Amino acid sequence: MHHPASLKKQQHGLTMFGFLFVAIVLVAVAMLAMKLVPAYIEFFSVKKILATMGQESDIRSKSNAEIRNDFVKRAGIGYVTVVKPEDLSINRSGGVPVISADYQFRTKLVGNVSLVVDFSASSDPNAAPPNVE
Repeated sequence: MHHPASLKKQQHGLTMFGFLFVAIVLVAVAMLAMKLVPAYIEFFSVKKILATMGQESDIRSKSNAEIRNDFVKRAGIGYVTVVKPEDLSINRSGGVPVISADYQFRTKLVGNVSLVVDFSASSDPNAAPPNVE
């Protein structure tokens, strides 16, 4: 029996090259996620610590050293390792001290290729992040 060409079924599916391309893209996205997710989790911990410190009623009476020591205690509980107490900037010009931390997270991706992310957190919820060049 002879079938006309219009009734032939076309093949559907993924070629080997298509599969390899999709697999490489998925591996690259997974690598980025494994490197970035911990950095963002730590950033949100820093933001939470600074926001909590900024809302304390006795913040005005604390010295800069006491504020830094308070941060060290909270950072130890929150598993914050990137931001050190000397990285904190404490601005007392507005009456209430504003505690901020601007820092970079740097990690190796592959070979000599690194990933750098700039973070900025502040105890002032209205603080604008610094301009990135």
